[in-house]
Amino acid sequence: MTLLNILLHGNQLKRTTRTGWAQRGIPHAENVAAHSYGVIFAALILAQEIEAELDMSRLLAMAALHDLPEGLTTDIPAPAWCYLPPGIKAEVERGAMQEILGDVAFAPQLLALWEELHEAETAESRLVHDADKLDMYIQAFVYEEQFGNRQVAEFWAKPHTFYFPEAQEIYEELRRRRGN
Repeated sequence: MTLLNILLHGNQLKRTTRTGWAQRGIPHAENVAAHSYGVIFAALILAQEIEAELDMSRLLAMAALHDLPEGLTTDIPAPAWCYLPPGIKAEVERGAMQEILGDVAFAPQLLALWEELHEAETAESRLVHDADKLDMYIQAFVYEEQFGNRQVAEFWAKPHTFYFPEAQEIYEELRRRRGN
């Protein structure tokens, strides 16, 4: 596997539409790369406010890698995963990560970061999870405001609980702004 092949897989995210938005009638829905940037940016901003001691390089690397498997698997929306066997999502994405990274010397380090993210036991991994969800809710809010599309209202039906109170506070402010 060459470095160019890894970069081409990452580039594929620019052409991989976030399926959940498209299914809900959002015209020109964001792609996975745009979402990944949103997660990286949200993680960076949240990291400035939380009290936990963070390793910023690990935090931002996890955020950058979090959806890389979708360069092969595409963006399979959450409702679809519930029809598949438990644990299959992680297994499929792990296989995609291994294929994307191949046998380059740094593959074990990046795979370890990706695994850490999915274990969600460190402050960095939990903050990336919060940033991931927060970016989705921010995007839903923007789509509702921009297009008046209430089909995304289902994202708000069940309140979400974040790991960090700072992320929770932003989420609650979004809910107040949209009137619920």
